[in-house]
Amino acid sequence: MIISASYKTDIPAFYGEWFVNRLRAGYCMMRNPLNRRPIRVNLDRGSVDGIVFWTKNARPFLDRVDVVADMGYPFTFQYTINGYPASLENHVVDWTKSVDAVRTLAARYGPRCVVWRYDTIIFSRETAPDFHLHNFARIAQALEGITDEVVVSFLQLYRKTSRNMDSMARSTGNDWWDPSLAEKRDMAERLFELAARHGMQLTICSQADLLSVQKPSKCVDAQRLSDVARRPIRAPIKANRPGCECADNRDIGDYDTCPHGCVYCYAVRSQRLAVQRFRTHDPTSDYLYDDPNGPPAPHRPTDAVPTLPLEWL
Repeated sequence: MIISASYKTDIPAFYGEWFVNRLRAGYCMMRNPLNRRPIRVNLDRGSVDGIVFWTKNARPFLDRVDVVADMGYPFTFQYTINGYPASLENHVVDWTKSVDAVRTLAARYGPRCVVWRYDTIIFSRETAPDFHLHNFARIAQALEGITDEVVVSFLQLYRKTSRNMDSMARSTGNDWWDPSLAEKRDMAERLFELAARHGMQLTICSQADLLSVQKPSKCVDAQRLSDVARRPIRAPIKANRPGCECADNRDIGDYDTCPHGCVYCYAVRSQRLAVQRFRTHDPTSDYLYDDPNGPPAPHRPTDAVPTLPLEWL
């Protein structure tokens, strides 16, 4: 079994202590999102073939990564570095610090350990096409030689995503738009060329209509885990959505728990709720966050967001 930790929240940035505690215990608990029944996920070494971490800030986790490695778990990182303005990512660490963290991980565990994600690509007044070409190029240059792949995708317009983006535009003046398919394809091809100049293969996540010279991403990649582990790790492809080529995995995160404040995030309905859950999180609990009764009613956009400690920035 491959563990995903997690595309629903940023465990390395915010819940690393909890994660290591659960590895030592050999299991974690989750709840079925439909009926709230408890689910046990075995995390003992015999049950777990490998781990895929998803993060925008691994710095708080760097000491604990050694613990995970010493316990014998092979792992890879899907590491998002966007370099976006605060209107889109208001509590995300500066991109140069993330590059330093990637460099540390690659030095310890090799360049196959980390995949860069430039994701999600958003067209807005502050992040117009020229911004992306310049921004992507500077990050790619900084990451040259320490990763061999970059994953991209364009904004998926879920209902709550559109609502949050519209609210951001009203409050900041950073108007956004959904580019045409031709515009997306042109940008994807130009980024592909930039990535190649810096020794990276650009792949596209779950958006098959954008593929031309690129390959589809395998974000949960059994072959990459095999390369890191230096032994075969076999898992069937089990798509999460159309166009997905991820290997079968069990995600152990929870929705509405990531306080990064990315307005485009599909996994957080409101920053207020995510911050509250982060602040009341118990790292000794079996659950990342236990809500037996289900999520509360959505908050009003005017509700205040609780104060968030920013020592990780």
